[in-house]
This record gives sequence, structure tokens and C-alpha cells, in this order.
Amino acid sequence: MACWMYEGLLMFGVVFIAGYLFSTLSQTRNALDNRHPLQAFVFVVFGIYFVWFWAKGQTLAMKTWHIRIVDVQGKPLSQQRALLRYLYSWMWFLPPLAATWLLDMPAAKGAVLSLGWVAIWAILARFHPERQFWHDAWSGTRLITQVPPVKVKAQKPARSPGSRAL
Repeated sequence: MACWMYEGLLMFGVVFIAGYLFSTLSQTRNALDNRHPLQAFVFVVFGIYFVWFWAKGQTLAMKTWHIRIVDVQGKPLSQQRALLRYLYSWMWFLPPLAATWLLDMPAAKGAVLSLGWVAIWAILARFHPERQFWHDAWSGTRLITQVPPVKVKAQKPARSPGSRAL
């Protein structure tokens, strides 16, 4: 969960830059103008970010927490599988966002619904036989822990008692 929170912090920067780029290129003057195209643009930018890094094995947050993503055979992800995982990972947020929109809920109720759904979705991972998240199971991926190798310092050769250091 800490990795997820750190990823969210990093995504804030990605959203900021994407929003700035979009508003500059589209010359948007008001934040409510072009709202839906901006949301679509951010969706695509998120997709590029995650698919790129997952195909490489890990995002910056995953690297910090020593987590790596692989397919079920333990091999690195293809871009197609990373894209599939990205689309399935929207199950964390899409159902409550769609319900909030369809039922025309106020923002506060939508936020409570979203937090409740995320909690339920996380608990559902306990019911998977391998205790992995369902979007990973559906996309044929899994998260593994990858501890970096311990660096051994080279020892200096021992000096004889009569020698002097220069």
C-alpha cells in the first residue's frame, strides 16, 4: 500500500505536467473548458506512463519498494500485456466513478463510494488463491519482490608490518 501511495504522489507530477501541456496546446483559459478532452488526454498519458514502465519491469515507486512486475511465467511483460493490465487496473476506480456519474451523486458521496469500492476491491484479493489482485490475475501478471544484491566492498590487501603507505 505504501508503494501505491508513493505512486500516487509521483502521478500528481505527471498529471500536473500533462494538464499544463494540454492547456497550453489547446489554449484553454478556464479549467472547466475542454474538461472531457483533458480527461481523455490524462487517461492516455497515464496509459503511456504505466505501459512503458511496466514493460521495463517496474515504475519508480515499484523500484523504491523493490517490487517487480512479471507475467505468470516470471518473464518481463510485453507492451500488449502491460496495456491489458492498465485497462484492467481501472476496475479499481471505474465502477464507482460510473455509478457516481449515472446516479448524479454529489462529489462527497462519490468520494465515499470510491473509497469504499477501493477497500472492497483490495479485500477481494484475499479470496484469490494466490492472494493477488484480480486485475493481475485477469491480465496474466503478478508482482514479485526483487531485493537488490548486496554490494560487497573489496578489501584492501594487508600491508606487511615494515611497509609504509605512500
